[in-house]
Amino acid sequence: MADSKIIKSKYFFEEDFTEELAEVSANKYADWNKKELKVVGKPVSRVDGYDKVSGSAVFTFDVILPNMAHAKTLRCPHPHAKIKRINTKKAEKIPGVLGILTYENAPKISWYGKSFLFDPHLRYEGDEVAFVAAENERIAEQALKLIEVDYEILPFVTDAAEAMKKDAPKLYDDGNIRGGKPSVYERGDIDKGFEEASAVAEQTYKTQVEIHNPTEPHCSVVNWDGDYLTIWDSTQGVFSVRDRVADVLKLPASRVRVIKKYMGGAFGAKLEAGKYTVMAALLARKIGRPVRIALDRREMNLSVGNRPDSVQKLKGGATKDGRLTALYQYSYGAAGAHPAGAGCSWALRTMYLCPNVKTEEYTVYINAGRARPFRAPGHVQGFFALEALIDELAEKIGMDPLEFRIKNHTDRDQVFDAPYTSKLLLDAYRVAAEAIGWKNRPQPAGSDAGPLKRGIGMSSQIWWGGGGPPAYATLKLNRDGSVRIIAGSQDIGTGTYTILAQVASEVLEIPMEKVEVLLGDTAVAPYCGSSGGSTTAPSVSPAVRDAAEQMKAKLLSGAAAHLNVSESQLVYRNGVIHTKGKNKKSMTIREIARKMGERVLVTTGKREANPDGYAINSFGVQFAEVEVDTETGKVSVKKIVAAYDIGRVLNPKTLENQIHGGIIQGLGFALFEERIIDRNTGKVLTTNLHDYKLPTVKDTPQIDIRIVSKGDSKISNTGVKGVGEPAMIPTPAAIGNAVYNAIGKRIKSLPITPDKVLTALQS
Repeated sequence: MADSKIIKSKYFFEEDFTEELAEVSANKYADWNKKELKVVGKPVSRVDGYDKVSGSAVFTFDVILPNMAHAKTLRCPHPHAKIKRINTKKAEKIPGVLGILTYENAPKISWYGKSFLFDPHLRYEGDEVAFVAAENERIAEQALKLIEVDYEILPFVTDAAEAMKKDAPKLYDDGNIRGGKPSVYERGDIDKGFEEASAVAEQTYKTQVEIHNPTEPHCSVVNWDGDYLTIWDSTQGVFSVRDRVADVLKLPASRVRVIKKYMGGAFGAKLEAGKYTVMAALLARKIGRPVRIALDRREMNLSVGNRPDSVQKLKGGATKDGRLTALYQYSYGAAGAHPAGAGCSWALRTMYLCPNVKTEEYTVYINAGRARPFRAPGHVQGFFALEALIDELAEKIGMDPLEFRIKNHTDRDQVFDAPYTSKLLLDAYRVAAEAIGWKNRPQPAGSDAGPLKRGIGMSSQIWWGGGGPPAYATLKLNRDGSVRIIAGSQDIGTGTYTILAQVASEVLEIPMEKVEVLLGDTAVAPYCGSSGGSTTAPSVSPAVRDAAEQMKAKLLSGAAAHLNVSESQLVYRNGVIHTKGKNKKSMTIREIARKMGERVLVTTGKREANPDGYAINSFGVQFAEVEVDTETGKVSVKKIVAAYDIGRVLNPKTLENQIHGGIIQGLGFALFEERIIDRNTGKVLTTNLHDYKLPTVKDTPQIDIRIVSKGDSKISNTGVKGVGEPAMIPTPAAIGNAVYNAIGKRIKSLPITPDKVLTALQS
């Protein structure tokens, strides 16, 4: 029953392959598509719901330890400078200051050949200069003001296009283009493809820098117990934080424990250990006390990550009957001041059937905060441009935009030439188009009468989200018949506690109230990957099912031994094991557990291997209905219809939470959010939630969700694909196309603000 093997696991995580050895389950279980499920797929309320609504949930921000010190960071006020001199003597004399770190006294820690903590060469406003621990935050902030720093102010560049010029200020000796050249992808013959085209569309699209801005800021609490370090961290990856901190501090990983129970949002920026965590650990060891560090909103907007901007020059060709012949993309984006990715070409490479494709992408260093993964990195930017181009091509050949997309549908991955494990995008198109009233949209664009013009637009979506091994879950059966699931995953607000309990409840046929889930503790839980890339549910839920199925087998074995019958004579139903035949005997789970004495039944489940020779992707479409006030330029989104192929739905309630959140976040990117830098000073002007505009409840449209898929039995024993990223990907593109349909003018840059609408109308 507990068969396993070790393989080389390879799957997509945040736009890139992750590859490592993994022990995987070789057990085969009944296909859930062929049976009626009792708990999985039902709208169960969150098991952690009471904790959160009552205020009893302890987030990392809430952790308080005895004798705890508080830390703050001094950050560079200039976009580009070098430290000539730093003096901390005045700050050290303040009563209550416990310790100060600078590049002069901090350990020289490197990561991939670069200074990890402090670098006297400061490359953006917000770069770390010093770190202070004190009795409280007020004293720490007072100390920051008394640290004397003489800066050599250097020329700066805050725009990627300017940074690419030969005479631009250089952030690094080898220039401002990461790797010194573009990343190029090609298939087919792009020139031949355009020669075959009957119509060609060529356009430049731009997207802005977006800041994550979760409710809970980045924060850590660290404590040493001898040579053992415990970190409470607001993180998406407890094991990734453990390993990074252990590596940079040169500690065995077994001496670092990372704990994270609840989190107030992340969206990608919390996938790695922050410098603040390591510096807190260094100061905690130095002063012999726990240290807490929580970033303020200004630091959040300067220093912990962003979705990079993009300039995308796209060109597409199609035949008269709507067949794509060529797609070309030249793009560049700002990685910020330190190495990061800024690509956005996967959308164009993979969404549609096109034999001739070429992309050239530049990742550019500028004097600003570093880019980080942000809910569907690259795809949100890429789809805004691609789906606008697709609409323009359809219009040029006189074809309905939906029909044009259907014409270029493909059942094979275009990059890896492999079939998809499942793809129900055509079904999603059909149900969503009917729900939005696609045939009733204004035709031609801008023909709606009056100053308030209505429009409907659409966007397709593709993402990975199939997850994969390694992912493990331990299940312990208690003497009272309850079970505990222990896994090294994280619940980042998406409902992981609930869906894992549902899986165990389904298999063992016991009430949800008898299932406890423990997540986010590297000291007690088996390994799971970070929670990003829509991989948590598809990676961890199969491991939980494997553990629960193994437990059910052990219970059957135990009942057979006690009742003196063969296992083939037993039936498991509703947590009770019965013998077959007239003289029925039975045992409950609790009775079997108690017969074991003080022993605890334990199983460890493993995620099985992904199928060879297949591509695993999620698919979807969103249709947006907007109203544009042509007198003020204001865009109001009235309705979004979202239809998805995401494999099995474990819980409709948490699924709707995810999709609603993604759509609202996508609406923010489409209409409001933008980091603004003063090009004259290099200073960020949007460092709080007053100046950085986020959507509110009043901006939220009616949202209609349709799921066209059941379980994808090819990928795992639960058949789940992730929905976190897909929920956001198509929203800005659908809104952009809807605005065009409303006013007959295309807004080619995000966010779509009133001034851009009015300018377009006047042109």
